Amino acid sequence: MAVHSLRTEQRLPVDIKQAWDFFSSPANLSVITPSKMDFRIISKHHGNKMYPGQLIEYTVKPVLGVPLYWMTEITHVEPQRFFVDEQRYGPYSLWHHQHHFREIDGGVEMTDIVHYKIPLGWLGDIANTIFVKKQLAEIFDYRFKKVEELFGTLH
Repeated sequence: MAVHSLRTEQRLPVDIKQAWDFFSSPANLSVITPSKMDFRIISKHHGNKMYPGQLIEYTVKPVLGVPLYWMTEITHVEPQRFFVDEQRYGPYSLWHHQHHFREIDGGVEMTDIVHYKIPLGWLGDIANTIFVKKQLAEIFDYRFKKVEELFGTLH
């Protein structure tokens, strides 16, 4: 019944425009998601540029190769500063994901903040403890490494 959270930070040696253009494009989500999840955008009218009110539909296979339908809405966008995606339909009873971008010396600092809640009350809390929390950490670790491969690292 708890709301859980996850926060990650990453610094990249790119300018804010390059970071924004990559991360605000729905098409790049599959690039930074582990291939074992078989992430696919299935919406036909989601557009190429992110905007408030945008709905994006996906299929993803997070557990045992079973496909799940997921729909998110881009609820807030402030170009080159942040955007927020919220689940409208999918595996969580709450999914609120903030993506923040900030210029720093030599590049950009990106911060992801996710608040999520698993359905099924205390059973969901147990599932989070046993595998959901670990799986989300693995997904964000993969994303960190993949982004580092694509853009390099800033020390």
